[in-house]
Amino acid sequence: MIFILKVTTNKEEQAVDLVANRVRTKNLNVYSIVRPHGLRGYIILEAETRKDAEEAYKNLPYVKNILKKPLEFIEIKHMLEPTIEEIKIEKGDIVEVIAEPLKREKARVVRVNKAKEEVVIELLEAAVPIPITRKIDDVRVIRREGEEAEEEPKPL
Repeated sequence: MIFILKVTTNKEEQAVDLVANRVRTKNLNVYSIVRPHGLRGYIILEAETRKDAEEAYKNLPYVKNILKKPLEFIEIKHMLEPTIEEIKIEKGDIVEVIAEPLKREKARVVRVNKAKEEVVIELLEAAVPIPITRKIDDVRVIRREGEEAEEEPKPL
């Protein structure tokens, strides 16, 4: 049976670790614990019975509750299958970092490593340009090389 656990947003990884430790120590019949990419605030648990699933998360921090109705595999299959997306970041693009610790910083892409899904960036506001390697998912393009920056509205 497949169950969905409601967890604290941005604490999904910690919740998976805590549930996995509980399953190991109590030797529960839980077969898999998954945190699908892009699904915030939930983790998926595959267990033999609802009782095993409830025992796996009971009184753990970050885990709030279990959804009442178990799911069929077909309902979550699209979340678990990898999809191939074309990487749309290129050298010279201006990006905004969307993950900590450099969240909201703007930077120029120096190099793209598509195999590792990483980009090397240099912060625009830094006094000395230092190359920083980040995952492609940690940045978003705000301007392509060759595009003009949007003009600020002029006061009347």
